[in-house]
Amino acid sequence: MTPVVQLYWLRVVLGIVAGTITAFIAAFFGGKAGMLDTTTLINSITVALLIYFVTYYILRGFYKNKIEKQSKILSTAIGMYFFSWLTFFVLFYTVFALALGIIK
Repeated sequence: MTPVVQLYWLRVVLGIVAGTITAFIAAFFGGKAGMLDTTTLINSITVALLIYFVTYYILRGFYKNKIEKQSKILSTAIGMYFFSWLTFFVLFYTVFALALGIIK
């Protein structure tokens, strides 16, 4: 696999991990209001962005000599990261909320 393809699939996996983490935070620390409170959603988006940028700086050091355009490290699979994050955030938030009794 080329470094760009590796980076693409790594971003997809990181989106899944970020979706799981943010769903856990939203369900267990978001209060009984759940997603009715917009603060919970904004906090989840902020954590997802934070995970993206922290991993960008880590991956930039790793792929610095392997990918010629440095901007490509930031932009590769950004759409798939947030799409996979949103998909797994909704999936795992629903599971956690059902387990906690937030959703009946």
